[in-house]
Amino acid sequence: MGDPDAATETLEGGQLDSEAEITLGLLNAVHENSALTQRSIASELGIALGLANAYLKRCVKKGLIKVSQVPANRYAYYLTPKGFAEKSRLTAEYLSSSFGFFRAARRQCTEAFAECGRQGWRNVALAGTGDLCEIATLCALEAPVTLAGVVDPAARAAARFAGLRVAASLSELGSVDAVLVTDLRAPQRTFEQMAAAFAPERVLVPRLLRVSRNGLNLAGE
Repeated sequence: MGDPDAATETLEGGQLDSEAEITLGLLNAVHENSALTQRSIASELGIALGLANAYLKRCVKKGLIKVSQVPANRYAYYLTPKGFAEKSRLTAEYLSSSFGFFRAARRQCTEAFAECGRQGWRNVALAGTGDLCEIATLCALEAPVTLAGVVDPAARAAARFAGLRVAASLSELGSVDAVLVTDLRAPQRTFEQMAAAFAPERVLVPRLLRVSRNGLNLAGE
């Protein structure tokens, strides 16, 4: 699960050992693959099968996950709207307090800009203000890209962040070759908004944001 030297992706050795982290890991796993088994969840999170079962039942009871029976006496697990909101909240909380956040963010932003360089995408927009956006602007100084500005739907007129223009929509920034998601508060939602307004393959996301490219997988409550 992730890169073991980046504390924002997993703890040392890939183990999760706190209630919030296990819950977040479980919600992420279900979001990525509804066909998970309890055994595969336990293996992915690095926890005992009994503990995985207990957390899964707790999430179902809280209305975060919905269970549906599928053929061959198997079960499919889906995030509910409440579960998706909780996943976003826990992700933001975890990222802001993680010891290795700056190191992982710097490395992954640098990798994203390097990929832009390889693809010939020179004019890059950032999506989301905050700590990750600020780190990205520093990484861009040594990368073969030019930052077009920052997209933030709540932007005020003439707003600026880290020396860049902040626009309410991507179209306001003019010609853009690629977008890097830097929103810590609601990265999945921001990714989907950017992918809907732009070519999805040109919307880059640092791995630490734990965004799924499989699209929303929500079941009604």
